[in-house]
Amino acid sequence: MKLVLQIGLFIFLCSYSLMAQPHFKVKPISNAPEGFDRLFSKQVDIFGISIFATRRTPDQKLLHAAALLAQYLDNDNGGRPDNELVIKAIHKSKGAVVMSATKREADKIDVHRYIPEKVWDSMTILGLYAEETHPRGASRGVFDAAYEEILHLITSAGYANAYPDIFGEKPDTAIAQTMDQARGGHFRRVPRKYPDSAWFTYDDRSCDYDCQITEYIYWGITSILGAQDFPGRLDTISQEWRLNTAAKVKEGDPTLYKLLTDPKYAFPTKLPNGEYDPQP
Repeated sequence: MKLVLQIGLFIFLCSYSLMAQPHFKVKPISNAPEGFDRLFSKQVDIFGISIFATRRTPDQKLLHAAALLAQYLDNDNGGRPDNELVIKAIHKSKGAVVMSATKREADKIDVHRYIPEKVWDSMTILGLYAEETHPRGASRGVFDAAYEEILHLITSAGYANAYPDIFGEKPDTAIAQTMDQARGGHFRRVPRKYPDSAWFTYDDRSCDYDCQITEYIYWGITSILGAQDFPGRLDTISQEWRLNTAAKVKEGDPTLYKLLTDPKYAFPTKLPNGEYDPQP
């Protein structure tokens, strides 16, 4: 009798775990926006958010990107999103990631030939290339770009809409005012030269003010989490960002540090490693 009860309890716990965990796997594209099935052949869904990928995109890289997305959103590893407002905001803005094998492959994709403009323009889309996705890249001195692009989706489609006065990607929000300090002034366009006092000096002229905020939040979060702290990394990024560790952000940009570590916003506190195994 005792053995039967133990077996029953084991089955119950396993069943509960399977129901509570947001398991994901690579599957053929389905229930996608109009035209997506003509450009992408597979997808992974995490908390109702899709990563669409081309046929040439390796499944391993796609699953790695999916695991990072899951870990960013469920950072306490509890099997559900840490911030439901952010999830709802991403859903409302129709946020998604599109993944291709290489930048060259992405450049050859004629989006508007297959996807109606009204469909594409109604979505918040972030692009990621498998060739720049490097699981455990830091151990080899290589940065994993999936950390950046996945986070861009979460902050741009999620936090910016869930907390428009705080993280909205427009002038005069709390994050915008903080960024203006980091850049040494308010610049609607990228200046030809930043003030010497600036520590955020992103110089891509195609990146408008909204885009600059996205990049600023990315640098802040990944530096606090430790993603930018490995040998040689600061030399690579110092022309854009100088505070590559949590200690540097806390001392050099305390307002940003306070915003990104405030528990009420539930930003991640641990760096994802691409191995999502929730324990409800």
